[in-house]
Amino acid sequence: MWTTFKMALLIGGLAFSSAAMSSSHEAGKQPDAAKSERLKVGLVLGGGGAKGAAEVGVLKVIEQVGIPIDYIAGTSIGAIIGGLYATGHSAAEIDTMFRSQKWLSLLTDRNEYRASSVISTEDSTTYVLGFPIGRKPRKRRTIGIMRGDHIVHLLDSMTGQPDSINFDHLPIPFRCVAADMKNRKEVVLRNGHLAMCMRASMAIPGAFKPVVMDSLVLYDGGMLNNLPVDVVRAMGADVVIAIDLTQNKREARDFSLRETLGIGGIMDWMVSRPDLVKYNQNRRNAEVYINPNLSGYGASSFSKQKIAEMMNIGERTAIINRKSLEKLKKRVELGVR
Repeated sequence: MWTTFKMALLIGGLAFSSAAMSSSHEAGKQPDAAKSERLKVGLVLGGGGAKGAAEVGVLKVIEQVGIPIDYIAGTSIGAIIGGLYATGHSAAEIDTMFRSQKWLSLLTDRNEYRASSVISTEDSTTYVLGFPIGRKPRKRRTIGIMRGDHIVHLLDSMTGQPDSINFDHLPIPFRCVAADMKNRKEVVLRNGHLAMCMRASMAIPGAFKPVVMDSLVLYDGGMLNNLPVDVVRAMGADVVIAIDLTQNKREARDFSLRETLGIGGIMDWMVSRPDLVKYNQNRRNAEVYINPNLSGYGASSFSKQKIAEMMNIGERTAIINRKSLEKLKKRVELGVR
């Protein structure tokens, strides 16, 4: 009996000792597991019209390096490229889209079937050489020449998201930036009709009609936040890769027409440039900042030759920054904050 009792104590002690060692071993592994959890990467795509072709070139190198992208924020053309990338299109696919478009027709809503007619009318719309110049007036009048219907149709077909959605549910969570110039406030779009939100982000005042959403009248987000590093940080990014298309860097101005003369809206923005403070903060707050030299190219440089040249410039610039990208990849994999 006593022998049996001693044997039971011995077996129980061994079991407890084994469990304690196992627990201690697991506890010892926890810090290593926490260290190995990789960092979340945010990709920021700035605005710049046709110069966005350079962003496609940079994306090719990011893919070659193998950096995982967890969040995307874009403005204007950056919202177009970012939205397509977020829905699963590769850099090569976006490259093909950029090169194959008839950009003049796409951006101006030109009717190719009526291009040979000097003047024609269809559905209350008057066309001159295929370009729409007069439509039935809407309830709310807005400033801008082009409606951007064709580009919305293109983006609808490419994103495969014709309905209202939460942008967190895309393959890569996405945000695009627009500007409510009536109240001079930045609007971060995180849900809704994806193609229309992308279109709102690129509504250059005077060129494109703004997008009206509820009580908001939305223009190009580049007017208030052309490089939304802060937006992708707010999404949860630990580290950021920012692609900036701005060529002429300027410091903020301490002057406002609104405060001085009571003149607000776009005129006040043109003089005071309230976006420059945030822009300068954001470009300094990215772990990898890529700024292709696009001197000689403009927002309207949509010819096939210039698009090809700007893509090559973007790719070459990213190759120059490849070591920085590779270092960032290692940091991301090791979880080093």
